[in-house]
Amino acid sequence: MISAGIDIGSRSIEIAVLENGTILETRKSDTGFDPIGQAGKLLHDLKFDSIMATGYGRTLFEIEQDAPTVTEIKAHARGALYFFPEARTVLDIGGQDSKVISMDPSGKVSRFEMNDRCAAGTGKFLEIMATALGFSIDTLGDEAMEAEKDLIINSMCTVFAESEVTSLMARGENPREIAKGLHMAVVKRAASMLRRVSAEGPVVFTGGVANNPCIARLLAREIKREIWIPDNPEMNGAVGAALIAAENCTFH
Repeated sequence: MISAGIDIGSRSIEIAVLENGTILETRKSDTGFDPIGQAGKLLHDLKFDSIMATGYGRTLFEIEQDAPTVTEIKAHARGALYFFPEARTVLDIGGQDSKVISMDPSGKVSRFEMNDRCAAGTGKFLEIMATALGFSIDTLGDEAMEAEKDLIINSMCTVFAESEVTSLMARGENPREIAKGLHMAVVKRAASMLRRVSAEGPVVFTGGVANNPCIARLLAREIKREIWIPDNPEMNGAVGAALIAAENCTFH
């Protein structure tokens, strides 16, 4: 059986196609102003027996394609278990939201917390800060790791943080050290969510921000727990949705 999962997020859309539990293909694009149109382009010429949607745009996709949907929490939990069968905790930081999921020994979601009301501590936050510092988002983490000292950023609000960054730059602070301070602010916010929701043990880190090496390193240091990152961590939700699509078809 070939199943597909599509994760329609606020910043990007991911698709994963699996056959009997093996990933055959993945695709990704920016969400843009027409997420359903973008989803259609990504799905062009793909062949599958079933599909399931997740992400903030899943309801629109359900209406347009008459396809079943699954919550982001369930999709990300299932994806994490696929990559790491012993997983009990998932931290997902995407373009405009972040979530922590705790699972019991059977893999069932037991607790979760989600921040989707502002861009603080998300990929969008880091993207805006990278621009303010004159770095690209792809190199921001590497630049931050070159910092020689820690610098505290007081605000996590994107608007106020950008103003604070501008003031620090005007004072002559090193952009790399400002970048590290911004990364540490994101890490402390994530660590706080983890402490409220999850038990001890390794943390599966997913979402586009998991590709940032500085965030991963600082997070491991802050929470004193092992960090597991799958290949292509931004695909976790789509993979989870595809697996649930296959399981539902098998069940029925």
